[in-house]
Amino acid sequence: MRTIFHSRARTVTAVLGASALVLVACAEDGSGTATTETETTTATETATETTTDTSAAAAAEVTTITSSNCEFDDAPTDEGTGETSGGESDRDITTNPEIATGFRAGMQAVETQNFSVATANPVATKAACDVLLAGGTAADAVVTAQFVLGLTEPQSSGLGGGGYILYHDAATGEIVAIDGREVAPLAADENYLRHISAEDQNAPVPDARRSGRSIGVPGMVAALGALHERFGAREWAENLTPASDIATQGFEISPRMAASVESSAEDLARDPAARAYFLDDEGDAKEAGTLLQNPEYAAVVDTLASDGPDAFYTGEIAQGIVESATSDADGMTPSLMTTADLAGYTPVVHEALCAPYRDTLVCGMPPSSSGGVAVLETLRLLDAHDLARFAPDEAGPDGALPDPEAVHLVSEAQRLAYADRDTYIADPAFTDIPGGVEVFLSDDYIDRRGELIDPGTSMGTAQPGELVPAMALGADLPEQGTTHISVIDADGNAASATTSIEAGFGSFHMTQGFLLNNQLTDFSAEPVSEDGEPVANRVEAAKRPRSSMSPLLVFDRGEGEAPGDLRMVLGSPGGSLIIQYVTKTLINIVDWDMNPQQAVSAPNFGARNTPETGLGGEHPLMSDADDLVSALEDLGHEVTEDDQSSGLSALVVTDTGIIGGADPRREGIVLGG
Repeated sequence: MRTIFHSRARTVTAVLGASALVLVACAEDGSGTATTETETTTATETATETTTDTSAAAAAEVTTITSSNCEFDDAPTDEGTGETSGGESDRDITTNPEIATGFRAGMQAVETQNFSVATANPVATKAACDVLLAGGTAADAVVTAQFVLGLTEPQSSGLGGGGYILYHDAATGEIVAIDGREVAPLAADENYLRHISAEDQNAPVPDARRSGRSIGVPGMVAALGALHERFGAREWAENLTPASDIATQGFEISPRMAASVESSAEDLARDPAARAYFLDDEGDAKEAGTLLQNPEYAAVVDTLASDGPDAFYTGEIAQGIVESATSDADGMTPSLMTTADLAGYTPVVHEALCAPYRDTLVCGMPPSSSGGVAVLETLRLLDAHDLARFAPDEAGPDGALPDPEAVHLVSEAQRLAYADRDTYIADPAFTDIPGGVEVFLSDDYIDRRGELIDPGTSMGTAQPGELVPAMALGADLPEQGTTHISVIDADGNAASATTSIEAGFGSFHMTQGFLLNNQLTDFSAEPVSEDGEPVANRVEAAKRPRSSMSPLLVFDRGEGEAPGDLRMVLGSPGGSLIIQYVTKTLINIVDWDMNPQQAVSAPNFGARNTPETGLGGEHPLMSDADDLVSALEDLGHEVTEDDQSSGLSALVVTDTGIIGGADPRREGIVLGG
């Protein structure tokens, strides 16, 4: 395995004028509405179940709890229940890409002294925290967390997927961005997702996602290897031991995982390995609490531990991946992936893409992810507006309803940013933007685009900025499921890693104990527009599909282009809405002085480049949002209130330590010491 390093600076200069396990149980009533119960267990006590109504949650005292040496001193939440739609039939995957599991009302921020980690699953958080406690770096913790998440949250990410890692090395000040995005096979052409072949113009069977055509060459293991090689302090094998032990000894299926399996049981049943692992003898989803062992996964992990990450891309593991991807069982259209595709995979290491916002420097991923560009363009557009004027009057533990003027301004800025990313952003090895992506963040460009924001009315749908050469507008793709890891270690190193297998359970193809992704459906299936212009994000051989993953590292603004002290680690799953989730959270912290738990918990809001402006309907405060909705409608917004299954985490550095928050919409927690 080779790693490609890009060393060109990416900073844009502005001209300034476990014990604690939080499990969310999901059950459905006869109407198809999922109700949730939350159970918190510590080493010393079991929290009592309570019901928290909206008014009580909003009025509750805002406090923090302490995590010491990867153990909670107190229960991590003020327990509550919530209701959300979780059935496959009524779920819009563009706004709710994974099955919903409720809202844990009243969660409290977690304070640690020296190090902190948040993941989307308590077992993974505990494993990563133990690595930090043993002296590992943030890089070591990410490796451990991701290998465990591949077991405990297989619907979201794993060895068969890819992702992006931002890393800050405190000793050198270096900020690197590791692109571990999947790539299309060398045999793929622009019609790969549309036609079986040049001779057979029929669509893939049973469809593009469920066939082998959706499967990209996995990049996650290579990206983790590149991360560890540069920044790891522990032996690679040590970091993989927890995943091997858990796979061998078994773990209990969480309620969220069980609900996800139930929603996808029919598709999982198509693959013999997936059926045997996730379903019982009658073809029903294995229940929450079932002990699940995965000896095949343990064997793969043990091989990678002894032989290194390159072993994933050669030999028996690679052969098994290809055999699963190219299966034509039951008439399924196979992938054209070969073992040569795997052997040739290379992660790409860039410098991070950074831009100023208020008194901070925000750093994100450059393309192939569109997330960094879109978030930074949004923030640069908002820098001209005093959002502090629109701060909520009072925020409780679950945050507060945003002011309609703030939602309007943020949504309008996002429409402009999404229009640009939909048109221009793609794998930079295939799509040339004169001046690079920095052009979207330049003062002149931001000034021109900012003039299009009308404080009094919504633009509805924005047009992209004019660049030469022009590109055709790509489709508004329903990108889907993902996970996120946030880490700060005792030496001040920080990692923000967002990883994915795309939709829930990826392509439903399983091999050697892990699932293969369906990331190639993030390409635009249509290669040209109606006018015959090429679409930037079309399928091409060895190309990375565009992503919305938006891991962020936030710093104090230093001298010149240099970052100051680390201030924040932030990120989320959630498909194309990730851009909105992280923007909302950053504004909550920077502009509205919320602590990270309030900022993460607060209602989601924002807009892609459509007339619709979304408010997260899963939030308990939305029951009192009539005035907010009415005010937005008066400004010309078409308001939707669909459930939004974000999975945010945020770690904020303070004078006395680190304060963290985890999204109440999933089962993640914060631990540290």
